Amino acid sequence: MAHDIRIAGTDLHFPCESGQNLLDAALKAGIEMPYSCRKGVCGNCAGAVPSGPVHSPPSEVAPAGQHLFCQCVPLGDLEIAPPAWHRAEPGARKTFAAKVYRNTRAADDVSVLQLRLPPGQRARFKAGQYLQLVLPDGSRRSYSMANPPHESDMLQLHVRHVPGGRFSAIVAGLEPGEVLQLELPFGSFELREQAGAPLLCVAGGTGFAPVKSLLDDLVKKRVRRPVTLIWGGRNRAGLYLLGAVERWRLQLPGFSFLPAVEDAADAQALGGFHGRVDQALLAHCPSLAGWEVYCCGAPAMVAAVRQACVAGRGLAPQRFHSDAFVPGPAAAAPDTLPAPPQA
Repeated sequence: MAHDIRIAGTDLHFPCESGQNLLDAALKAGIEMPYSCRKGVCGNCAGAVPSGPVHSPPSEVAPAGQHLFCQCVPLGDLEIAPPAWHRAEPGARKTFAAKVYRNTRAADDVSVLQLRLPPGQRARFKAGQYLQLVLPDGSRRSYSMANPPHESDMLQLHVRHVPGGRFSAIVAGLEPGEVLQLELPFGSFELREQAGAPLLCVAGGTGFAPVKSLLDDLVKKRVRRPVTLIWGGRNRAGLYLLGAVERWRLQLPGFSFLPAVEDAADAQALGGFHGRVDQALLAHCPSLAGWEVYCCGAPAMVAAVRQACVAGRGLAPQRFHSDAFVPGPAAAAPDTLPAPPQA
């Protein structure tokens, strides 16, 4: 039996089957809402349910009075108030057979994979979104595009090698000319146009990929906003693409960079912070009132940064945007996908 779900303040309705979560139902109906991990750990999909019965598991990341739409299930007809929503553009999501153009080992545990689309085809996506690869066994893995949208005939992925990872075992041996099946775009981690608001980007490991797309897009659009980047890793090798950072120093007025490295000697050599990214944020950002924050990395890191920003530095909760990289695909409806994993 399907329940009727209405978005508060509108005449828009969509059905939600018994046992189906609200986020899956909305995406299936062509209604995009903010989300990331799909496992109830990032908090991006939290919203209100002004009326109607709903089963919502306890959560430490949902604000008081709100529910995680990726987890809660309606028990009857509902009215919901998501943090944002829009209708999906018809035909925006496409599949491609992309060829490996270059496969570079950027660090011991990171490959930078460049894929070229078929002649005459272009990928349409927004900076910060991700694609999904279809593996030979039919399983899927998702990765953020690290290139900006105007580089639309080529896609760049940053792939972390994880022991036992299904795609990690494949990517190391990929040669130029090999074909990969992929679909895009997915995700809602994209720049909100807040004129003049300073930006803080926080990345852990390969969470740098979507941040790179965002900042390269700012360069292309000649956006003039103060930008601070905090990029964290276990050691210097974890900051595997410092050349991009050096370009932003020249191309983005008001850009500043703080490496956060857990190895003390490497932190000193880089002139950075010795410790985690959330500790670096608290040490170097006295206030984030009026800022926008974009954070990418493992769920625990994202949660720690959110806490530091909102509770520690006065950031408005609705101005914290994140993409939590989960270790594998979440269960999803056939036409919806999880956030980018790292394997």
